[in-house]
Amino acid sequence: MSATAEDRPVAEIMAEIGRKARAAASVLAHTATNKKNTALSAAAKAIDADRETILAANARDLKAAKANGMSAAFQDRLKLTDARLDGIIEALETVAGLPDPVGTVIAQWERPNGLSISRVRTPLGVIGVIFESRPNVTADAGALCLKAGNAVILRGGSDSYHSSRAIHACLVEGLKSAGLPEDAIQIVPTTDRAAVGEMLKGLDGNIDVIVPRGGKGLVGRVQAEARVPVFAHLEGIVHIYVDKSADLGKAVSIIANAKMRRTGICGAAETLLIHRDVIDTHVDPILDALAEKGCEIRADETIRAKRPDSKAATEEDWRTEYEDAIISVKVVDSLDAAIVHIETYSSHHTEAIIAEDPAAVEKFFNEVDSAILMHNASTQFADGGEFGFGGEIGIATGKMHARGPVGVEQLTSFKYLVRGNGQTRP
Repeated sequence: MSATAEDRPVAEIMAEIGRKARAAASVLAHTATNKKNTALSAAAKAIDADRETILAANARDLKAAKANGMSAAFQDRLKLTDARLDGIIEALETVAGLPDPVGTVIAQWERPNGLSISRVRTPLGVIGVIFESRPNVTADAGALCLKAGNAVILRGGSDSYHSSRAIHACLVEGLKSAGLPEDAIQIVPTTDRAAVGEMLKGLDGNIDVIVPRGGKGLVGRVQAEARVPVFAHLEGIVHIYVDKSADLGKAVSIIANAKMRRTGICGAAETLLIHRDVIDTHVDPILDALAEKGCEIRADETIRAKRPDSKAATEEDWRTEYEDAIISVKVVDSLDAAIVHIETYSSHHTEAIIAEDPAAVEKFFNEVDSAILMHNASTQFADGGEFGFGGEIGIATGKMHARGPVGVEQLTSFKYLVRGNGQTRP
């Protein structure tokens, strides 16, 4: 049986949530920056004070995940620790310290007829966030939406149900402390999947944007069924290209970190492309470092000739986001060949080049069409918090409105303010 807060039809519960969110959004659109910051700081303090409760709720979710045979990577995404709670608290404080995007003048100009025109940031309204196993998304999404003047409806997965509700309770405490509507950050009080369907319909026009954060199945469903705009990425098939000019020491450390620091996050490297000219110098040290950390190597014929202990890569490997300690490895004849491979198989999330040749870096940056491109840095930096956004709702890989980490600026739209002095149009 699904967990519900009320014994009412899901459609009725969701319709009420939508109405309350719209009412809260109308208040937040005009809320002073200091009140939003007060709410965020108070929420951070509440999380710090309620650590025991949050970790107990998370232990309950983890116990169920283990009993259900969830993968180690899944459990890692779900798990909360004191250190991870510290990270959530820091993220809330960081968002509180960010400039308020609402009301920012993006551009301003004057027409020959004397009209003064300004483009000004405004909140999107009500944002629906549908996510799976990461309970920290509750805090990240709540904080970012609030700072950008939006109300948010959070629908976490059943696997993180208790953890997310415990964190949400702290966010509500923050709203109360600042005198803001408690309905500004709502969490769906049911694990019934029908709630997702209701959100995708738009809750009678009360949801302005949907942001899915989870696996390919969830995001694919959202993109296929949503009747409102979607910020999303299907998966993170992340590539690292080792150029012939690559520094070996940098390559070894960057690749080991990019793959093995946390294998289940969307910025983890999945495919490694190595220039043919550095096979003899770079392949063994790089793959040895990965193997020492327990990474399985799936390789093309050229690599397997040097590393017969590696498994043969199939066509499907180039298209796979492993979310595990597995990497596919291929030798390419040139930077152009690497770019062709990336454009063929990429999910347009994050790609990296390891190189000392500035011309190779510029070509890679100019010709690879992904949301985030990196040079001589781990792809695990593909994260809104690491970009200085305080957190992220997700990484958008589309090209409309938002791309890359979705932070406070990406959670706004704009309007035009036109000031005149009696002008009429001839």
